[in-house]
Amino acid sequence: MIGRAVLLCLLIFLQYVAEAQPRREDIYSDFVLYNKRQLLVKDLHENVVGKAFLSPLDSNTEYRYEAACRAIVQFMLDNDTTQQGITQLFVQYDSLQYDTRRAMLETVYGVYPEQYIQSIQLLLAKETNPLLFAIAAAYSLRYDSASVNAATIKKRIKEQFPNYANITILNELDKYLNNYTHYKPPTTNDLIELFRYQQTVKKKVIYSLQRHSRDYAGLAIIQNADGSFMRTPEGRLLIFEQLARSASGLPYFLPDGNTPQGIYSIQGTAVTYNKLIGPTPNLQLVMPYERKWTTFFHAGDSTVWTPSSDMLWAYLQLLPPTMRTYPGLTESFFAGKLGRNSIIAHGTTIDPEYFRNKPWYPLTPTMGCLCAKELWNVSNGRLLVSDQFNLVSAFTSTAGSKGYLYVIDIDDQKKAVSRTEVEKLVKEYEVKRVAVDR
Repeated sequence: MIGRAVLLCLLIFLQYVAEAQPRREDIYSDFVLYNKRQLLVKDLHENVVGKAFLSPLDSNTEYRYEAACRAIVQFMLDNDTTQQGITQLFVQYDSLQYDTRRAMLETVYGVYPEQYIQSIQLLLAKETNPLLFAIAAAYSLRYDSASVNAATIKKRIKEQFPNYANITILNELDKYLNNYTHYKPPTTNDLIELFRYQQTVKKKVIYSLQRHSRDYAGLAIIQNADGSFMRTPEGRLLIFEQLARSASGLPYFLPDGNTPQGIYSIQGTAVTYNKLIGPTPNLQLVMPYERKWTTFFHAGDSTVWTPSSDMLWAYLQLLPPTMRTYPGLTESFFAGKLGRNSIIAHGTTIDPEYFRNKPWYPLTPTMGCLCAKELWNVSNGRLLVSDQFNLVSAFTSTAGSKGYLYVIDIDDQKKAVSRTEVEKLVKEYEVKRVAVDR
C-alpha cells in the first residue's frame, strides 16, 4: 500500500525530463490499474487520514495530520473522521507548526466552504502570518462578499500588520478584496483583438479560455505563428478540455491556488516522474519572475535586462493596448512576483470518481496547474481519452517548441465553456481578418 510519506511525495514532488513526443500507444501507467486505485482509496481512508486523525495530536504526530490534510483536499475526502481531525486542528491551532496550519487552512477552504466560518473569523482577529491571514481572509470574503466584510478585513490588515505596505502578499490581498465583487470580463471585441494582436507577438499561442468560477471546465485552442487557428484536416477547430482549478480552490495569488490568469511562456515539452500527473508529455510553462526574463520572452542571451527595466511594461506588450488595463491579465505577473512557480499544462492519472459530484467531473483539480482531460483503461493501463496528448501533439506538429499561453476568464457563467462559444469567437476573428486582408 502507499504509505503516508510516499503519498506526500506524490503530491509535492515534481521532476521533469525533456522528451520527444511518444506514440500514444506507448504511453502506459500502472498507477491507473484497477487494483492500484482500489489500494490507494483504502490507504487514503484507513492509513493516511484514518490512523492520523484518530491518534492524539501532538508534536510527534503533527506531521501525520499535515499529510492527511493534503490528501483530503486533493482527493476531496469528507467524512466524520476528517471533520473530527479538522476540529482537533482548530482546537490546537496556536501550538501547530506553520506548515500544518497552512495545510489545514487550505483543506478547510477547499472542502468546507461554510462549516468553519466562525473558527476562521476568530483566526482573522489574531493571525500574524501574512499568508495564513490571507487564506483566512479569502475564506471569509467568499462566505460574505458584502462590502462591509471586505472593509472589515482591510481594517484588520492595517491593525494587525503595521508594515502592511511593504508586505507583497497583503498588497495583492488588498487588490483581491477590491476586485472580488467587481469582476469585469473581457468583451468579445477584446478577445478578437487579442487574436489579431498575435501577429505582433509572432509566436505560436495557446489560449486557455476559462470561466471566472473555476469549478467549470475551460477549453484550449492553438493559434499558429501565421495567425491561423489549428484545425483538423476536415476543417474543424481543434479544442482541448482543460481545468484551471486547484484542489483547494484558493485565489490565484496564494500557493497552490487556482491557475492565475495572464501570460505564461511555453518552453517546450517534458515528462514528469510524478505518478499523479502521469507519463503523458506536458507543456513546460514559465511564469514571470520564475526564471530569467530573457527566457520568459524567448530573447537571445545577448539581450540585456537591467534591474531598472520595467518588466511589467514589457509583459504588457504581449497584450493589445485595449487589454493592458484589464486587471485579471496581470495575475500571473504578480503571482510570479510573489513566488508561485512550477505551473505547467499536464494530464492526470487520478481517478475522476473522487470528483463525481463536482461540477468539473470528470476532470481533475491540481495544485494550480492546467490539467487536461485524461481517462485511462483500468484493465491495461493505456489511454482511453487524452486531451493532453492531443494538445501537445498539435502544438508540436508545426515548427518550434516555444510560444506563449494565455489563461483568460471569458465570463462568469456557471457552466463549462462550450465548443459553440469558442467557435463563434474564432469565426468572428477570421471574418474580420479576411476583411482586413482585402
